[in-house]
Amino acid sequence: MNPFDTRELGKTGVHVTQLGFGGAGIGELWGRLPEEQVQDTLKEAWQAGVRYYDTSPWYGRGLSELRTGHALRERPRDQFVISSKVGRLLSLPKDSASLDRSPWVGGLAFEHRHDYSYDGIMRSFEDSIQRLGTPYIDLILIHDLDHWHHGTDAKVNAWMSQLFTSGIRALRELKDQKLIGGIGAGINQKGTMQQFMDWMELDFFLVALAYTLMDQEVLDTEMAAAAERGMGFIIGGVLNSGILATGAVEGARYNYAPATPGDLSRVRRIESVCGHHGVPLLAAALQFPLGHAQVASVIPGAIEPGQMKQNIDAMSHNIPEDFWLELKSEGILAVHVPTPK
Repeated sequence: MNPFDTRELGKTGVHVTQLGFGGAGIGELWGRLPEEQVQDTLKEAWQAGVRYYDTSPWYGRGLSELRTGHALRERPRDQFVISSKVGRLLSLPKDSASLDRSPWVGGLAFEHRHDYSYDGIMRSFEDSIQRLGTPYIDLILIHDLDHWHHGTDAKVNAWMSQLFTSGIRALRELKDQKLIGGIGAGINQKGTMQQFMDWMELDFFLVALAYTLMDQEVLDTEMAAAAERGMGFIIGGVLNSGILATGAVEGARYNYAPATPGDLSRVRRIESVCGHHGVPLLAAALQFPLGHAQVASVIPGAIEPGQMKQNIDAMSHNIPEDFWLELKSEGILAVHVPTPK
């Protein structure tokens, strides 16, 4: 598979490389990173041919956007695609000494608050284009409007109502002004795609963790409903927070929690089929989602140049069709699950 071939995202007219760059890690999610290392990593991605970069104000509380913007600022603007997010606003903390930086290990010293209103989304967009140093952002996503981040049905519905009655108007105005090219939503939990579709019309979803080599439960439900509407998909969390990169090792994590015996057993079965065909687990994990016709890109992260090169090599690995057929014959994938050709 050529990582640098492009696909249109739904009906947006925006074309992204099949391999994108996920920007959460460079927001210092797992540890502090030297600036030179981050810029070398982004340079490795660019020089190889990656032309799609995903980031967010939330990633490192502004740091990921700043770093991404620094790397891309002098590149020809019509030669790359950026996606960023709305739904949070950053501000100076009242007491920097007691600032809770979690979940970021590093990042910048700003407080955040949720805001899905018209004014909140307009301010978030303006802040983002300044951090990124770009006159427009190709793709904007509504970020983290789910139970993981808001806790209860009542709170989710209240924020969704604010978005529906106020914030979505800002996004549509930005799109009409050609300041953004597509409107989407980031999905962390099953059921959230349908909730968005019940409330409003969007162009695409960024699906994290929920459509991977480990889990395709959403394929026949929410993804099918979205695909019928012509929506596109970007796949994040494609390694399920690590286990599809490390394999079934001691201490492996699945969706940010310690892997269960069942999780480890499933990965071992996948690894066994990989061994039969000489396919690296990472290659299978990264390429799998692109078997779906509406999936435009996968966006694994990288925090050092060697890791970026590993992602590129894995995406470039030639996987025989017999590999995918064996995954199905072993019951690891259902027979109807789409796989790369």
